[in-house]
Amino acid sequence: MLGAQNSTRYLVGMIVAMLLWGMAWTAGKMAAAHATPQVAGFWRYAISFLSILPVLWMMKTPLKTDAKGIFYMVAAGLLTAAFNYLFFAGLVHGEAGYGGTMVTALSPIVTYMISIAFLGITVTFWQISALAIGVAGALILLRVPFEGLGFLNAESIYFLGCAVVWAVVTIFAQKASGRVHPMFYTTVVFGVAGLTNMLVALPYHPFDFSAYDRLFWWTIFFIGVLPGTFSTALYFISAGKIGAHHTGAFMFIVPIGAIVSSWIVYDEKLAVSTIAGCLLAFAAVLLFTVKRG
Repeated sequence: MLGAQNSTRYLVGMIVAMLLWGMAWTAGKMAAAHATPQVAGFWRYAISFLSILPVLWMMKTPLKTDAKGIFYMVAAGLLTAAFNYLFFAGLVHGEAGYGGTMVTALSPIVTYMISIAFLGITVTFWQISALAIGVAGALILLRVPFEGLGFLNAESIYFLGCAVVWAVVTIFAQKASGRVHPMFYTTVVFGVAGLTNMLVALPYHPFDFSAYDRLFWWTIFFIGVLPGTFSTALYFISAGKIGAHHTGAFMFIVPIGAIVSSWIVYDEKLAVSTIAGCLLAFAAVLLFTVKRG
């Protein structure tokens, strides 16, 4: 059993990690305003990859896996590169608070739907009911009851793509669990994503350092090191101490970081429909994961 003081320390660590992940949406919007999505996407994971290597060494992480583990890491890296582009492209057109809320709320719902439809996951009537609540929340987040198919615009479609891609990345991470240490897994994913984004960014001259101002470098460094390496390490360390089954609920803190930081920096106002949809989606996740009977 963890002592109360140690338990509190790891709980605080998890909260800090989630808030920083939320703040990455606002910082990403700032970076996207000073470079193309391709260039911003490359430097985000290039910095994360380089800064996570010392952490990997200090934690004495075992660097071993099997063929399936390699497949899942490479596939997740390629998808993370796609997510990275959609992240910055969405922030060029849309609001950071809305993006952070929408993606965090929809990803678990999409993950469950993919698992049920394609992976043969057996669900109970209770879980199906919870999923229905989640779908209702997703429709409200996408403003379908108010605007019909109006969500098919530059603001929402990129964020919707982020949610779908991240759902598949989550499934690959679950499949790789037990085959590879999570920190080694993350390092390889960062490396593959960074390399892929670099190849895409080359026509946009990502190494022309003088073409990008100081604000871009500060914000991209922030995203790469703090929400990237620091929060990822903090997340895995804390998850290992408080239990993986308790960590899912902490993801609900991510929108708080996104909403508050975007309000401070951009004076973004969050729509009532976004809050309502987010709460329904989060309620569905909690209901889906709760043990019955």
